[in-house]
Amino acid sequence: MSDTSKIIVERIGETDQHYLAGNSPELALERGDLRLQLVTISHNRQERLHFLHEAIAILEQSRVEFEEMPMSLYIDLSLQLAKAYMVYFELNREAKFALITQQILKPLAHLNHGDVFFFLAYASVVKDELALTRHWLDKYSKSNVCDLDLLHQHPAFDNIRKLDWFKTLVHAKAH
Repeated sequence: MSDTSKIIVERIGETDQHYLAGNSPELALERGDLRLQLVTISHNRQERLHFLHEAIAILEQSRVEFEEMPMSLYIDLSLQLAKAYMVYFELNREAKFALITQQILKPLAHLNHGDVFFFLAYASVVKDELALTRHWLDKYSKSNVCDLDLLHQHPAFDNIRKLDWFKTLVHAKAH
């Protein structure tokens, strides 16, 4: 086990102990994030799926468990959950995980949060919904969090980079 893995596992133990004393949205966000970090560094498929399931369960529960929380925290939990489902998609290539991501984030689109637009575009492109991909990428490109490097490097967008509308969108953002 690498030093990074040991540190993450140690922190999971600490946060799980805090959870037993009482949960909070912030704690749930950290607990989910720690498990997603293990998913990222693990090379064992079963291990990755195990920690992914844990992260999803923690994040799903936290979105409904607390009656009141700041909207920014709700968005962070939702984005983390969307990320988890898209990692699940990357492992299994099943479009249902992209659909779940859309169902999680579409109700938040009216908040004009750039990361929400990015994940909606990501989920749309893997489902081959090009009109929706274009719609969400247009909104993402107008947000203050738009990352052109991410658009150029993310493998999900490989097949659309050659399209005129994509080139125009990226060019307009760059200038």
